[in-house]
Amino acid sequence: QVQVVESGGGLVQPGESLKLSCAATGSLDSIGVMNWYRQTPGKQREWVAAINSGHRITYADSVKSRFTISRDATKTWLQMSELQPEDTAVYYCVVEGIRLQGGGRLPEEWGQGTLVIVSS
Repeated sequence: QVQVVESGGGLVQPGESLKLSCAATGSLDSIGVMNWYRQTPGKQREWVAAINSGHRITYADSVKSRFTISRDATKTWLQMSELQPEDTAVYYCVVEGIRLQGGGRLPEEWGQGTLVIVSS
């Protein structure tokens, strides 16, 4: 009923910037919180940033001052600056508090992820 698709990943050099996009589509009426997570092979998945429907924003300490999250009703973006090799990961968009057209609700939906590689 709801699909979440990320885009914008790629290979960049240390110090460069990259902007990720995420779009939620389907029979949805509204979304509560939109999150970005990331995961590196062999490591636990890490929450990166969140923005709620009132545009209240929170960041993980590891990305604060370098990453900027934004959104509209069904899309979210993650502007990443001053990227470092440790930012290399698959980045996932997770939408929470989904209200469906017709009155149903879904707790959350995950995208398939987009790969970001930071390497010289």
